Amino acid sequence: MRSLIVGTAGHIDHGKSALVRALTGTDPDRLPEEKKRGITIDIGFADLELPDLRLAFVDVPGHERFIKNMLAGAHGIDLLALVIAADEGVMPQTREHFDICRLLGVRNGLVVITKKDLVDEEMLVLVEDEARELVLGSFLENAPVVAVSSRTGAGLDELKVRLTELEKRVPPRSLDFTLRLPIDRAFSMKGFGSVVTGTLISGKITEGDELELLPSHVNVRVRGLQVHNRPVHEAHAGQRTAVNLAGIDTSQIERGMVLAAAGRLRPTQVIDVSIDVLPGASRALRSRSRVRFHIGAAEVLGRVRVLEGSPQIAAGHSGLAQLRLEAPVVALHGDRFILRSYSPAETIAGGVILDPFAVKHRGRDMEHTLELLGSLMQDNRAAKFTGFVRASGERGLRMSDLAAATGWANEILARVATEVQAEGAVIDAGGVFLARESLDRLSRAVVAELERYHKREPLARGMLRETLREKVFAHALPELFAGVIARLEADGKVVSEKDIVRSSQHSVGLSEQDAELSKRIEQLYLAAGVEAPSIDEAMTKAGVATTQRAQARKLLQLLIEDRKLVRIHGEMFMHAQAIEDLKTKLRTYASQHEPERLIDVAAFKDLAGVSRKYAIPLLEFFDREQITRRAGDKRLILKPR
Repeated sequence: MRSLIVGTAGHIDHGKSALVRALTGTDPDRLPEEKKRGITIDIGFADLELPDLRLAFVDVPGHERFIKNMLAGAHGIDLLALVIAADEGVMPQTREHFDICRLLGVRNGLVVITKKDLVDEEMLVLVEDEARELVLGSFLENAPVVAVSSRTGAGLDELKVRLTELEKRVPPRSLDFTLRLPIDRAFSMKGFGSVVTGTLISGKITEGDELELLPSHVNVRVRGLQVHNRPVHEAHAGQRTAVNLAGIDTSQIERGMVLAAAGRLRPTQVIDVSIDVLPGASRALRSRSRVRFHIGAAEVLGRVRVLEGSPQIAAGHSGLAQLRLEAPVVALHGDRFILRSYSPAETIAGGVILDPFAVKHRGRDMEHTLELLGSLMQDNRAAKFTGFVRASGERGLRMSDLAAATGWANEILARVATEVQAEGAVIDAGGVFLARESLDRLSRAVVAELERYHKREPLARGMLRETLREKVFAHALPELFAGVIARLEADGKVVSEKDIVRSSQHSVGLSEQDAELSKRIEQLYLAAGVEAPSIDEAMTKAGVATTQRAQARKLLQLLIEDRKLVRIHGEMFMHAQAIEDLKTKLRTYASQHEPERLIDVAAFKDLAGVSRKYAIPLLEFFDREQITRRAGDKRLILKPR
């Protein structure tokens, strides 16, 4: 059986709650104050089961003071029942509620004229004409208009028929989006604990699921579910859902929070949007205006920055803007929102989220920014995917970033990623998506940085990977560096050797003088064996003048990189051949001392023919190289692997 959400909207005391009560037998006014005062203050809910159709009514308050409660209930509705009392006609909150529903993208519904028993036929016709004039040019222009009396029951059967007919116009909820439930109520039930309710916007919730409460990032578990007051194992998109949560106290839950799959969505406070200002708005929407931002069941304060042309968007016009919010919210690309003025509070605009994780834009980049936002307005997922990646610049985006921005299901993300990569507009560089032009810029920057380094240090094998990463990839995602270097290697432009990166065109070419000096230094260390000199001693013995010391140290580094010299400790170096000879002596010693294979410092000094000055650094070096392992005051000589 299909389920739909029907939202009632209209002016205070126009009979919304009475209508829902007459249709369902349930009183949506649940608060004692509501019953005492006779008006709906908070959102009410009730269910109606028809043949092959189950309707969940969301009854929202009509009083101007409770508009924010109305907004909390209006999100996620499939059908609008615009309620107008026959004895009063269209009133201020009728218009504001209707404007809100239009701005929220509601596409189906009907007009219900209540209290028909209080007026004559002529008055009923006048009110119907007024209602049709109100909805002219909107999604309700050709919608049914049904007159009813909640007191006598007149017209209720026709209303049920019309609601059943409208069900055919409502498309099924898309399966392309991840789980999301904005919370509009939270309470505690004895024996159950914390319970939240809301309209399941997308995805499904299953009993036992591990979810995350945002924006507070609290992990919770689903203990139980109800849909239409019946326990269920699973709730699906489009259903009014009550969720019994484990792992959290009711005091930690607020209206406007969102239940989502753990680690999937993220809160935000800077959002790029497309805004439509109502034709009847009393003022233009100006940059730096403080506004009330409503999304889902949440309300937060924020400021507007108009992004194009004039610093304002006039009444009846549209424009691009950035919203900087004073508190975090959960917002996805494509979500609709409402803006109300800060004071006096009135609905002035609505719009669509374009980039939920925007950055603060600079004026000189505005043309590029507007171009990218234009791509996010296209009705094409590949264009949107590419737009998000291009907007990230040289930072790049992970798949998880795109998932958090769009809410698309994994299979949708994978399919679109494959499509855009096949077109060549987007590149996967080490698990990070990058626009082709950004990859080209980074690649050129890497090659240019290496060329500058080689020119500056012609005797160096190459540049340290970490130094190169810090210079070129300081603002990029960490894994992007490895991805770009791998692509440059595959293209034959760079060579990566352990912790060194060099241009493929670079080779160390020594002058005749440098080659001779390098040979003298190497021979000196070879002759010294394991009683190697300090660097200064080596330079003096090799006949290196003070003015040549810097160049000689570079030659020493080349000998180390060529593995002809080995660093033992600090500035203590030995020739690789001397170290290999000593390893052979150690292993021979071990074979003669089976099975213990132990050697102490004194025995090592005798074996190597060195003083303690060299013995201790050598033993520590062999420990690091896993030739030996410390065993108390001795060393165990390890067997070769």
